[in-house]
Amino acid sequence: MSDSAASHLVDLRELRLDTAHALVAQAGGSEAALHREAPSRYLQGLIDGLCELSLKDPLTGLANRRHFRAVLEREIDRVTRSGEAALLLMLDIDHFKKVNDTHGHLAGDVVLQSVARTLSACVRPMDTLARYGGEEFAVVLPACQAAFGRVVAERIRRAVANTPIRISPGVELNVTVSIGGAFAMQWIRSTTLLWTDRADHQLYQAKSAGRNRVSIEEQPDSTVSAEEKSLLFGPLYTPSGWGDLPPLDPNPTGSAY
Repeated sequence: MSDSAASHLVDLRELRLDTAHALVAQAGGSEAALHREAPSRYLQGLIDGLCELSLKDPLTGLANRRHFRAVLEREIDRVTRSGEAALLLMLDIDHFKKVNDTHGHLAGDVVLQSVARTLSACVRPMDTLARYGGEEFAVVLPACQAAFGRVVAERIRRAVANTPIRISPGVELNVTVSIGGAFAMQWIRSTTLLWTDRADHQLYQAKSAGRNRVSIEEQPDSTVSAEEKSLLFGPLYTPSGWGDLPPLDPNPTGSAY
């Protein structure tokens, strides 16, 4: 090994890794596993663990907003390339402030964790479920046809409404969610901000309509009807005889008149 290469070696004892070690060990649930690793693998494990933690919500374990934004960016590009529509759902727990005010913030945390588990059971492995902030969640569903959007959202809404949440030994709550949804379509180039705003607008519509409801943005009709096809690809007019050339005379006389 050259002197220059040796000078770049790092002694782990010279690094202040106590906090990073504690965070990763707590999240992974196994401090002993970290200590068994070779120094280089140990350091790489800490780095990987911290990167993973930076993309997770600490209360629910779901993706956080940073991860959510990155997924939206990738999904918009994928829709453009593949032509498959994607659905973004924004969900908000109804009357969540009342839960905190009545039962305390610890009970509110239990409600958030329970709703997160229920939502996780409703989505596919390919979907991305995130805690968007506060009592609001978001789901990105790739390759979701427009005809199935409302069905998926209604299934999620019912699952939350039908799942009792035990916040103390003698107290159970039932909460509901309002859901708004918007599609990313191949022929409508969007941005993460515009897509989120459209879904948020639908969430507002669901809230305004009474809560515990689903509101999905209507999709523009990209199909072409039979009548439109006729206009596009058929003759420019229906022949009526006017302006048609006269039939050829089989026995011309030589005169044009």
